[in-house]
Amino acid sequence: MVGESVNFHGGFIFLILLFFSIFVRSQAVWLTLPSKGTKCISEELHNNILVLGDYVVISDDSNHHPPQTISIKVTSPFGKTIYQMESVTHGQFAFAASESGNYLACFSSDGNHGIEDVSVNVDWKSGVAAKDWDSVARKENVEGLALELMKLGAVVEAVRENLIYLKTRESEMWSVSEITNSRVAWYSMMSVGICISASVLQIAYLKQYFHQKKVI
Repeated sequence: MVGESVNFHGGFIFLILLFFSIFVRSQAVWLTLPSKGTKCISEELHNNILVLGDYVVISDDSNHHPPQTISIKVTSPFGKTIYQMESVTHGQFAFAASESGNYLACFSSDGNHGIEDVSVNVDWKSGVAAKDWDSVARKENVEGLALELMKLGAVVEAVRENLIYLKTRESEMWSVSEITNSRVAWYSMMSVGICISASVLQIAYLKQYFHQKKVI
């Protein structure tokens, strides 16, 4: 029985770590920027979600002076500029989402020294993955499995908030769909009414015209 209990707890811990590895991860993106053009990455976020981003220009030419530079602009769903830098080779940005929607980070090459393409590595972290767990561990004086359980609790809370957010969005979309259907129905009825009225008036006019010409 003891051996079975140990195996059970070991399997439970394995599932916890597997769950954590699936939901807590950063998104590393490799972008190749043309000399004239922009490439963007985006993520749909809801309120109070923390985002941490690191970016760096990857150059194969170690003798290239000065190094290739890029410009970056991070905007909110309504077009507000959250972070903007020009002529940089690396940097970091962090912000907390103040409104729900699609947040956009756009990178463009400065096109200096005739370089055709510029490679940029972007590490985008959001939610639980962006949290400084080392500081939390020192502050709470926890480590090992206790820290992993704390991370798992944060993941579960993030999943719950995402489900609530998705449910709210579904309700909003359902309301919009119902309003749209109602307006389309009224528009169709109004269009049919106008067509019938126009047909009746046209028939009346033609009948009067033919009477005046003594055709009928």
